[in-house]
Amino acid sequence: MSQPVPPPNQPQQPYDAQPGGGNPFAAQQPGQPGQFGGVPFAPAAPSRNNVALGLLAAVVAALVAAGIYGGIIGATKHQIGYAAVGVGFLVGLAAGKVGGRNPVLPVLSAVLALVSVYFGQLLGVAMINKSDSMPLSEVFLDHFSELNSLWKADIDPIGFLFFALAAFAAFSSAKKATG
Repeated sequence: MSQPVPPPNQPQQPYDAQPGGGNPFAAQQPGQPGQFGGVPFAPAAPSRNNVALGLLAAVVAALVAAGIYGGIIGATKHQIGYAAVGVGFLVGLAAGKVGGRNPVLPVLSAVLALVSVYFGQLLGVAMINKSDSMPLSEVFLDHFSELNSLWKADIDPIGFLFFALAAFAAFSSAKKATG
């Protein structure tokens, strides 16, 4: 097989003598069209370390998780520890992924997880104790003090353990989700 012959006006150089020490892409400037059309190999990292956005994501996750947790309690008529851990994990994950590495976010995530578990448990108590003639929203909103009294009478040391597990899960998942 014959070797290709370089044009007479260009001297042949060994591969190592190319600009960039043998890297055929070294001479190409970023963003300039080249062999791959100027498309970067990886997307730019999103701008993170936004406490407000992380807090907003954590609040939304806390509301969704409280509704799911309350639904689980209402359907099973029992508190489930793994569900409380899931509430904390979801809140912390949302805050860490969206908000970034700010050291305030894990603490805020733990507090929001506690609030979310509390409202989830209240929603579960409301679902268990509601009558057929009264809608759930009325039980939860118009009779909140009675609902809170029922919750206080029903809470036990295991319920407080679920609070602690949710806060720990939120704190640790917020820290790990950042990086």
